[in-house]
Amino acid sequence: MSVTSVCVYCGSRPGARPAYAQDAAALGRLIANEGWRLVYGAGDVGLMGEVARATQTAGGETFGVIPTHLMQAEAGKRDLTSFVVTETMHERKKVMFMNADAIVVLPGGAGSLDELFEVLTWRQLGLHDKPLLLLDTEGYWRPLLALLDHVVAEGFAAPSLRELVTSAATPEEVIALLRD
Repeated sequence: MSVTSVCVYCGSRPGARPAYAQDAAALGRLIANEGWRLVYGAGDVGLMGEVARATQTAGGETFGVIPTHLMQAEAGKRDLTSFVVTETMHERKKVMFMNADAIVVLPGGAGSLDELFEVLTWRQLGLHDKPLLLLDTEGYWRPLLALLDHVVAEGFAAPSLRELVTSAATPEEVIALLRD
């Protein structure tokens, strides 16, 4: 499958480490440099704002999706190539997923975890085969990966669960994996 559109799930906050914002911006630039479209949550705050602004600055196409109730909290970024407003979070996630060929998850909170686990579950059930990558900036996702290993070790998932998620240490590695 050829990638032309990448869904990025990430925090609406910048996080505690400067590296999170730096990697978000680097990923946005790299997505644009590949000629791929960024699909994301349409916010102009936190890591969402970083990845979108970097994609735009590098000349890339942006496709943002935001539910009505988050327009103020996430500062809906209206200067995107495409800006879609949904009624619910569920609709937002569906539109984002349907408009992307691959999913990359940057550091984030409960919303990012929700998005990750939904697409991971769908992949486990065979509902899609889109690449699912974690950008593991400074080891952010190591505890989650250990939890997935624990779930498998305790018999609540097949070992194949871990094969459904790929971890990458740098934005450059994410892009290289998506090219393959």
